[in-house]
Amino acid sequence: MFWVLLLLSAWAVAGLACLRLCLAAVRAAAVAPHAAGREHALTLYEAAFLSGGPRRVADLTLVSMARQRRLLLAHTGWATVVDPCGRDEMERSVIGAIGPGGQSRIAPVRAAAATADAVRALAERLVGAGLAVPDGARGVAAGVRRVRVAAVAVCALGGAALALPLPADQPRPLIALWFALPLTLTLGCLAITRMEAHPYSHWASPAGQRLIGALVRHADGSADDRTYLTSVAVRGVHAIGEPDLRAAFAHREEFAEDFWERRA
Repeated sequence: MFWVLLLLSAWAVAGLACLRLCLAAVRAAAVAPHAAGREHALTLYEAAFLSGGPRRVADLTLVSMARQRRLLLAHTGWATVVDPCGRDEMERSVIGAIGPGGQSRIAPVRAAAATADAVRALAERLVGAGLAVPDGARGVAAGVRRVRVAAVAVCALGGAALALPLPADQPRPLIALWFALPLTLTLGCLAITRMEAHPYSHWASPAGQRLIGALVRHADGSADDRTYLTSVAVRGVHAIGEPDLRAAFAHREEFAEDFWERRA
């Protein structure tokens, strides 16, 4: 009867994952419903935050300043200040993160700028407008990943149960049917969430996702600098066209890992 313990484990894994996903979906659906129909023209910083969070805002600021030749981003992963006068709070946060020496690695600059007061104020404004998901309501995307992992775990536990030597009075098809029940629960939960909450976003509320979609559609067919920055805001640094500039951002994770290894 060891397979019964595996079955109970499968139910526990599936039930807990589905419960957490349902709670996350309920919290996300309850985010400022009164603001969903309010007209709001997204700025590039707002689009970046709703698409990728604080670090996307830092990336957009770096790319914008680099395209204006007020910041040099070398392909070796270094940022150098050319114009020390920031034009808004985001740019001043980036310049302050680089430091008085005027030069720094991109990875620590990105991390510091993402936690600056300007980004936190931006997040609060978007949450207040009903366009961003508050800290406590984020988790639909993470919940979906947990349910997917739970579905794989149920399959693995079911396979382990069927691989055990079983008495003749316990047919394997019946045991497989028992394990099919928690698997059906996870797959059904994923299907419902996809219909009701897709695309899954860690940052934007449904109203915010609609505005991002409208921003992208409005920018299609244009080739100006704002359209380029809109692509970076929505899609991240992968949308950067210049090879040297893209190479500069390719170093950011590598140097971030080196930094924390030295700290350890």
